[in-house]
Amino acid sequence: MHPRHPAPDVPPPPPQGPPPAEPYLGSGPPTYDAEPTALPAADPDGLDDLVADTVLDGARYGTCTLRAASVRGDSARFRGEPRRDALLTARFGSGDQALILVAMATGARAVPGAHRAAAEVCRWIGRAVGRSHAQLAEDMRAARRQDLKSGLHRLTDRSLGRLRASAAEQNLAPDEYAADLRCLLLPADPACRVRVFFGVGPGGLFRLRDGAWQDIEPPVGEVAGAPVVGFGAPPAGAPEGDRLTMDLGIPAPPGPYEPAPGPPREPFRFRASLARPGDTLLMCSDGLAEPLRGEPRLPAHLARRWSEPTPPGLAGFLADVRIRVKGYADDRTAAAVWEA
Repeated sequence: MHPRHPAPDVPPPPPQGPPPAEPYLGSGPPTYDAEPTALPAADPDGLDDLVADTVLDGARYGTCTLRAASVRGDSARFRGEPRRDALLTARFGSGDQALILVAMATGARAVPGAHRAAAEVCRWIGRAVGRSHAQLAEDMRAARRQDLKSGLHRLTDRSLGRLRASAAEQNLAPDEYAADLRCLLLPADPACRVRVFFGVGPGGLFRLRDGAWQDIEPPVGEVAGAPVVGFGAPPAGAPEGDRLTMDLGIPAPPGPYEPAPGPPREPFRFRASLARPGDTLLMCSDGLAEPLRGEPRLPAHLARRWSEPTPPGLAGFLADVRIRVKGYADDRTAAAVWEA
């Protein structure tokens, strides 16, 4: 008898990744080409004003992984118009004390310079958050919801007020140099799972939990959804008053060269919530929020791709954000946060 040879080792099958991205969804192919057609007109003396077709960024801090992208819409690509959406991702501070800000803005439709207004308001909100990041991060760890809400409300009003002042300097009507603004604050501290959203204007805030999407866009002027653990009474010994607003460096009354902010064009929205392991939080401009609410196949497709144990890489996330839907051709800006 011949000795039996051991069976060769058979490698295990490769792990199944997310399903491939669809070229488009909806009743038929979109009207415009899938790739950019025309570049925006350039001024040789204003090249700093040019806006890239696509911006992509990402990071991993604490328990969360961030992916962010801003893409020029199909109609703007066809007409040679600049991307009206602006995206700012920034880290302030270091270590567990750091605070991550994602800000996105959309300029007014069919108005020259709309992309400049969006970029301006992102820079102003970023500057204010950066100057007060230590206090903001502390208030998030201590779950001081009212301090956060009131301070960020005033900060948003002031940023939009500066935008209106800039419109006046350019002899433009307020609506001709305006932008919607949506922001997300993420602490780098792995022990803090508080996530804060605030902003003004349309868009979307969604949460993918247990394979199902939840539309958690807060009602105007309210804090929606489950409360953050610990939100309510301040800790013993905490100073009275609106500390956060004072720390933001907002003078009262405003100086003669800085007009007092008027009411925003849209009511203020705020939400502070506690993330659970496995959640995916998505903040997006109206260009993505509308097809997510209007084409059921899009959220279903993203749920399948984003329910994998590992978040997508930058290229995969961009492909997801770019999934085209017939009838929706606006700019798209999105920031998604995967919770470990």
